[in-house]
Parts: sequence; structure tokens; C-alpha cells
Amino acid sequence: MNTTTWLNRKACAVLAALLLAASPRIASAAQNVPALRPPSVPLVACDPYFSIWSPADKLTDADTVHWTGKPHALRSVLRIDGESYRVMGAGSANEQVLEQKSLAVLPTRTIYTFEGAGVALTLTFMTAALPEDLMVYSRPVTYVTYELRATDGKTHDVVVGLGAFAAIAVNEPKQEVVVSLPAIDSALRVARVGSREQAVLAKKGDDLRIDWGYLYLAAPKSQGAQVRTQPEVTPGSNASAGSPKAEGTVVSVQFDDVKVSSQPVSRWLMLAYDDEYSIQYSRRTCGLIGGGTGMMRRHC
Repeated sequence: MNTTTWLNRKACAVLAALLLAASPRIASAAQNVPALRPPSVPLVACDPYFSIWSPADKLTDADTVHWTGKPHALRSVLRIDGESYRVMGAGSANEQVLEQKSLAVLPTRTIYTFEGAGVALTLTFMTAALPEDLMVYSRPVTYVTYELRATDGKTHDVVVGLGAFAAIAVNEPKQEVVVSLPAIDSALRVARVGSREQAVLAKKGDDLRIDWGYLYLAAPKSQGAQVRTQPEVTPGSNASAGSPKAEGTVVSVQFDDVKVSSQPVSRWLMLAYDDEYSIQYSRRTCGLIGGGTGMMRRHC
């Protein structure tokens, strides 16, 4: 064995001994590191226009916002055995909230857990941003799943509701909107809202929100989903009467009569945005649709 080899082995042995001696302190330090809580939590992250975040430590501390900071409110309430508990969005001080237990932010999912009134809730926002499948990656849909189970050995009657405010579909809350309950798919119940003007790509700048295309809430009929709008419209209709302002206009999904026991039960819905037209190419306004090869192509 030459001198260089001997020194290298000696150095490795010393390093290994130092790491072994330090490992309890490293493990202890790791245990004391607080869980990651990003400055703003992604809920819907499909593209820069369809982009909704929670800016608070707890999902019930503040309303959700667009990435520019303007209100893009989603609110959710559970009614457990006749008592209402907010789980998403701001409210008054005297409203009951379900206690938030944890938050995990993963590449395609944001997961909150809550507990209270004998019920545990896992609330998951999932956007299928899978780079190996461009058609799925480009899908402007976020799936929201409520998984519930009883923590006290009893069976509870639960109603699950989520509402989306029409500000998500306009640049400014004073803009007029159209709400509807279109019959798009026989297996789904669907609510839709969009601006009345539909001014496609008519504005320039950074501090802008989309104000063309339509926001959709959809959920399966098989899970007992009901969709509603405020102001109310007739199911199957394609347009609301009058010209309501975006502020105060809401589309919502509700799951009634969910029986929650010690076995987990889940309900899910979709938040989607169809902008219909996405780009201007050679002075023509174009959309993007799937091609036969799985890639995207323009239609103008």
C-alpha cells in the first residue's frame, strides 16, 4: 500500500467517525425544523390566469386570491349534524371553523387535514401537471376531494359545500357576468360563469385577470351533487336573466346526506376554466386543441 492510498483511507475513516458522532445532533436538529409552509399555498395552479392561492397560515384565516393578490374567492363549509363549520375562506368571528391540523404541498397536490365535531376531513386539491403527458398537462382542471371519517365511533350526517365567486372569471368585480346551469354531460351537474362582454385578449399589462371564457364547477350526479347559482337560474339554461355584477355572484356545488362513519367516505368535484381562445397569431385570435399525435395545435 502506497502512502497516498493509506492517507485516503485514513481520511475516510476519520470522516466516517465524525459523521457518526454528529448524527444524533443532526437528527435532533431535523426534528426541530418546522414543517414547510410556503408564503402562499397553491390550490389551483393550471396557468397564470387560472391561478388561485391561499395567502394565510390556515385555510380559514383569509379568502383565496389570484397570484396578483386580487380576490379569487373559494369558500367551503361543512354542516355536521346540523352545525356549520367553515373549512375554506374568511368569515365572521362568531362562525365555527373546523380546526386545521396539517398542510402538505406536493408537486401535483395540496393537502389539508381538519378535525372537529367528531369528524376528520382530508381536503385535497390536485392538478394533474404531468410533464410526460402533454394533453393531461394542458388540461385546465383542478380536482377537489373531500375525504371524511368519524373519529368518535359514531355516524354523522354531513353536508359538503363549495362556492366559487364570479370574480375568478373577470378582471374587475364591477364587470357584468352571465351564469348558467348548462346540460353538458349526462353524468355531471355543472355550473358556469363568465363575463358578459367576452373581450378576448383585449387588455395589456401585468396586473390583469382573465375576463373571457368561462369558469366551471362540475360534480358527478352519482354522488348526489347539486349545483346552484346566486342569482338563481333555471337548470339546463344557458344564460342568466339580467346582467349581474361579478361581485356577489356565486356558483356552488353541494353534496347532501353524506353518512360519515369510521370508514372513510369521499366526494369530489372539478374546478375548470375554458378560456376558449388563448393566443393571437398573425393578428388572428386562436384557441388550442389536441392533435392526433397528442400534441397541441392551433384553431383560429
